[in-house]
Amino acid sequence: MSIHDGENQAPPRVDVDEFGANRPLVDAVARFGAEWALGELREVGKLVGSAAFQHDAEVANTQVPVLRTHDRYGNRIDEVDYDESYHRILTAAVAHGAHTSAWADPRPGANVARAATFMLFAQVEPGHACPVSMTHAAVPALAASEALTARWLPRLLSRDYDGTLSSGKPSALFGMAMTEKQGGSDVRANTTVAVDAGDGSHRLTGHKWFCSAPMSDAFLVLAQAPAGLSCFLLPRMLEDGTRNAFAIQRLKNKLGNRSNASCEVEFDGTVAHLLGEEGRGVATIIEMVARTRLDCVLGTAAGMRQSVAEALWLVRHRSAFGAKLVDQPAMTAVVADLALESEAATVTGLRLARAHDDDADDQEQAFRRLATAVAKYWICKRGPEHAYESMECLGGNGYIEDFPLARRYREQPVMAIWEGSGNVIALDVLRAMAREPGTVDAFLAEVSLADGIHPLFDTYLADTRRELAVAPEPSQARRITERLALTLQASLMLRFAPAAAAHAFVQSRLGEDRGRLYGVLPRGVDLKAILDRH
Repeated sequence: MSIHDGENQAPPRVDVDEFGANRPLVDAVARFGAEWALGELREVGKLVGSAAFQHDAEVANTQVPVLRTHDRYGNRIDEVDYDESYHRILTAAVAHGAHTSAWADPRPGANVARAATFMLFAQVEPGHACPVSMTHAAVPALAASEALTARWLPRLLSRDYDGTLSSGKPSALFGMAMTEKQGGSDVRANTTVAVDAGDGSHRLTGHKWFCSAPMSDAFLVLAQAPAGLSCFLLPRMLEDGTRNAFAIQRLKNKLGNRSNASCEVEFDGTVAHLLGEEGRGVATIIEMVARTRLDCVLGTAAGMRQSVAEALWLVRHRSAFGAKLVDQPAMTAVVADLALESEAATVTGLRLARAHDDDADDQEQAFRRLATAVAKYWICKRGPEHAYESMECLGGNGYIEDFPLARRYREQPVMAIWEGSGNVIALDVLRAMAREPGTVDAFLAEVSLADGIHPLFDTYLADTRRELAVAPEPSQARRITERLALTLQASLMLRFAPAAAAHAFVQSRLGEDRGRLYGVLPRGVDLKAILDRH
């Protein structure tokens, strides 16, 4: 035997059914009204778990996008070249409706099925999920203009993907360009100016510090019009087949999200079309923001699932000190705790997706208004630490870029930052509570469905009610948001997870003996029952 023959190494984790192997996701899809989608989700699970798809995911993040500002004759083209692996991934995601299937076929569970599809693709390659998510979220914003809806909606609902710049192609993906360097999250500080061109369009002049997915076919953009901050639809290509003025200054050198390009862009007489009322730009995009925030939750949950799957694969195949790693009690506690976090994020994300379906009544809409912000804050902030602890389960291999968890560790922070970082989201929670008190009533009605199942939860819920009876100060925004998030997750676990997982989650997250790191679980927890679902 050669000294380089591999012993005590896990085999490659390829050609697996990522959907069927994720029991919490399968259960949540059926539970929240999308059992009709199980067949196609199994197809997606096998696709994203294939060796070929995993290889494409790796290549798309190592052969990163390249900016070409000019062609060889010196003409301005402002194109971003992607490796073909990235185009194959987007082709598959769009073909399976990860972008707009819930809008194309609205019915009970439509957003649940779309969320699960989105999560499966994002689990293996998260960068492409950015334009997929923005395209999904752009649909409700388009409703502000009948003319723009008629022109663009059929292209957004298409399941074809074409990565070229062309005004005549039947499909389209959308990007966004909202923030500027002087304002960031404070979009009302934007200085980009829109001037009415007198022909039904406007001309934009200014810059955007972050423009996501610059090869998209159109963008939603905020700019200052005479009546105030307004929303515009900005196409990359004009109807006559020429290119719109869209000068990409540079691509962002990001920590993660490498397969997806983000850029700084300047507008100089750039053609755009008013979407909604002038001066009501924020109101026009508010539903879009809610949808992308939910996708941040779903993307983080997808990353947690990847982390758990990779960690469990290693510890179930590798031995140390005379036993499989998964059977070493200290390691068992760690991976079980990581699995609990993943399951709680999954059930929360899909419960919220169900609340976004067309049949959502007023209470459901009020619930999702508050709960989406709460979940976006908490779950997305849990993502990086979860990825790190999972990476540590792999030891030195986890720290190597040949394995996917190093990439995942760099990826998870973007979901916490994008569409509102921690303070922005926590303050939005307070804003919803103060301006829309019905959201608090709806939230409490939801979490109270778990009342009486576990005494520790009952006590925690009673304390939450007392907290909500007094208007919190801004300095307490994070504390109250965290409490609401844990109340929501614990209630959902108690209602929908097996008893072993539900009780372990409640004791380890709400109890006085809770730890600060993963693997700190109470005595008597049935670790095997928890791990059998993962």
